[in-house]
Amino acid sequence: MVKRFGLLLITSIFFFSNAVYSMESISVTVLPFKIYSQKDFSYLKTEIPSLIKNQLKQEGAVIIDPEFKYDFPDSMETEKYALRAKNLAIKTGADFVIWGSLTLVDDKFSIDARMTGSYEEKEPDLFSVKGEGLENLTTSLKKLTGDVVLKLFKRERVAKILIEGNRRIESDAIKRIIKTKPGDIYLVRSLSKDLKAVYSMGYFEDIRIEAENGPDGKIIIFKLKEKPTIREIHIKGNIIYEDDEIKEALNIKTGSILSSSGIKSNIKRIEELYKDKNYHNVKVTYNLIKIKQNQADLEFLINEGEKVRIKEILFEGNSAFTSKELKKQMKTSEKGFFSWLTSSGDLKTEDLSQDIANLTAFYHNNGYVQARVGEPQISYKGNFIEIRIKISEGLRFKVGKVDIEGDLILSKKELLEKIKITREEFYNREVIRKDILLLTDIYSDEGYAYADILPRIDQNLDKQVVDITYSIKKGKLVYFEKIIIAGNTKTRDKVIRRELNVYEHELYSGKRLKRGVRNLYRLDFFEDIKVNTTEGSSDDSMVLKIDVTEKPTGTFSFGGGYSTVEDLFGMFSISQKNLFGRGQTLNLKAQLGGRTNQFTLSFTEPWLFDIPLSAGFDLYNWQRDYDDYDRDSKGGSVRFGYPVFDFTRIYLSYTFEISNIDNIADYVSKEIKELEGDNTTSSLSASIRYDSRNRVFNPTEGEDHSFTVEYAGGPLGGDIGFTKFIAETGWYIPLFWSTVGFLHGKGGYVTENSGEMLPDYERFYLGGINSMRGFDWRDISALDDEGEKIGGDKFVQFNLEFIFPLIKKAGLIGLLFYDTGNVYGDNENLDLGDLRQSAGFGIRWYSPMGPIRLENGYILDPEEGESTGGKWEFSMGSAF
Repeated sequence: MVKRFGLLLITSIFFFSNAVYSMESISVTVLPFKIYSQKDFSYLKTEIPSLIKNQLKQEGAVIIDPEFKYDFPDSMETEKYALRAKNLAIKTGADFVIWGSLTLVDDKFSIDARMTGSYEEKEPDLFSVKGEGLENLTTSLKKLTGDVVLKLFKRERVAKILIEGNRRIESDAIKRIIKTKPGDIYLVRSLSKDLKAVYSMGYFEDIRIEAENGPDGKIIIFKLKEKPTIREIHIKGNIIYEDDEIKEALNIKTGSILSSSGIKSNIKRIEELYKDKNYHNVKVTYNLIKIKQNQADLEFLINEGEKVRIKEILFEGNSAFTSKELKKQMKTSEKGFFSWLTSSGDLKTEDLSQDIANLTAFYHNNGYVQARVGEPQISYKGNFIEIRIKISEGLRFKVGKVDIEGDLILSKKELLEKIKITREEFYNREVIRKDILLLTDIYSDEGYAYADILPRIDQNLDKQVVDITYSIKKGKLVYFEKIIIAGNTKTRDKVIRRELNVYEHELYSGKRLKRGVRNLYRLDFFEDIKVNTTEGSSDDSMVLKIDVTEKPTGTFSFGGGYSTVEDLFGMFSISQKNLFGRGQTLNLKAQLGGRTNQFTLSFTEPWLFDIPLSAGFDLYNWQRDYDDYDRDSKGGSVRFGYPVFDFTRIYLSYTFEISNIDNIADYVSKEIKELEGDNTTSSLSASIRYDSRNRVFNPTEGEDHSFTVEYAGGPLGGDIGFTKFIAETGWYIPLFWSTVGFLHGKGGYVTENSGEMLPDYERFYLGGINSMRGFDWRDISALDDEGEKIGGDKFVQFNLEFIFPLIKKAGLIGLLFYDTGNVYGDNENLDLGDLRQSAGFGIRWYSPMGPIRLENGYILDPEEGESTGGKWEFSMGSAF
């Protein structure tokens, strides 16, 4: 209190000094200025004096404007001019008279002013400033007037500002708060404001300001006494939370400035932390232990009390539904037998508020139009909580007549067939809401972006029915006036615009806009996409703003595993799927193992010639050490793709490959021995693919289907000839509680062309993380006549996954899977009753390093020599 009183006393003295100083008033008359310029700037004749007067008034001068006419010679250099100025001052009673001129030459200017006193015998004082550009005229004039003020009031300038007494807080940080700077006019009132500003920093418990005379002006000294700092923070009495958990919730740390307000706010933080876990009887106090060097240890003393749980939830006024039925609509629940293990009985205000909204919606969705659910009354009774909820149900209403009126763009019959409320027996608010969204989408797709659709609810109390009328005002057709792309620092505007499928000066379409945003998400270039629409320059135009948040699109990925075929193996990949911000993909892959070395370079341009024609090439070198032979393949392919239907593209590719086969074992079949040496494959592949997934990695909805035909040999040339068919289907189905079901099927058939060869490496095998988990890579195969493993000419594969979120915000998901499938040889029929099976679990994470998969599969129908203990496989990626 003494220190605060001292601060107030000093401040009061400053204010008093400033008040006494301002009583010494000085009166001034400012004459019109002469303007010397080739252009007409006559308005500055009075404008310049006006600006000078305003600044002089702010400094405490009294302005006297003559009430009589006066006459001065044209030249201001004459003694006669100064003499008349003195006489004018005597007549008006002014202490000083100011006059001057403005000279303008091209873009440069000079302001010259003179000032004389009414009884001064000396020559007039001269003030002058120069500048360039009329926009800087006001700034130069302020400087000139400041020099006049110094002369008028005999004031001094501030020469230096010194900071003393500070140890932890840097002087520069304090000086940034102080508005008074060296070169400013020395004003006590300004220093008073500076004192308050420094004190408000919260770091000092005592501040004094002293002023000393120096050769160049006043030297201002801020003498400070810092508040103590916290050396250590101790937590005592806590059991529910660890010390680190409590400290993490605090906003004061070791080294923080000690203040009573800061301590009190952190006590509240601790109490709120405990109340979040329903320890509503918690009490927190503190203790200070002062030590040397202006430091102190801070102790928070916690009395946790008992956990307070909900003992009973009571409803008043409900008759249509039992209390049990109503409690099922609530997330908040009463204390149960396993409450120590579950969260039953915990009170969370945000959950309870949502529960009230859910109860109201439950009544309104079951015909009770008039139902009202009151605010919950919460009573704390010792270690228990009682919640009482009052309900006014009202009558239950059936759906009566349903009509649509207003501006109809389709026939009334067509619109009534689309809405769902006509199929409901009782009034349902949620169905009406969905009907409004459906009608809004219909109108927006026709360009009526601002269509106004309101349901009119007419209650017939006698019949207990509700007549519902959808009133539609379509408004004007709306056009996209402008499309603004923001937030993209790497991705080029045209890459985003071409995916939007909406264009400037075109009719608004809500359906195409939603599809465009989905396309942007599928690019996988952006973490977040925000769509904002605002009215344009007229009521029939709209400005669309797409604000994107980019994410790393380059990846360095690696993976690996172990199998009886490959032993240890590793996979590496460096890719960039948004090369130079053009949306192009460049990928370099390598697989290095005990038996396989594979290198691939790929490039894809998704919009060749600025049309949705994708084009790309692949170059590869694959060295493979099979059990029976070694294969060294070199080749490349060129591919194209083009959209034909919604979510559907066709692809065409040509591949040329030379495979060298050597180190052939003696026991292999004649077909493999005939492959020794170089084998040339020239093939053409065509496929069609439908892909409506909402994202590439961890999709939550959509479908992915494809059918591919590959033909090699014949007129295309080469030593290898075959025809291969592969069909694949995938379905992502949203389930309950943000879970997703995934159904996947794949099958293939390959046949040797007449008079040509079908090599083993073009046949089918199954096994591994991308087909049959739990089995080794290529572990599932057919058998030749001698019982040796060989690739099949047909296969089927089915996968079923149940995907559930683990940490939703972090993108971490878990999954349970079931895989089944088999491979069949030339002389075998496809038998769906003879499929191999595996099942297991795993996690997937779209981490900051890129996609990560870790999955463990168990063989359900092991054959002799196969392990049932489970097999882990993983794949990882790193983004840049």
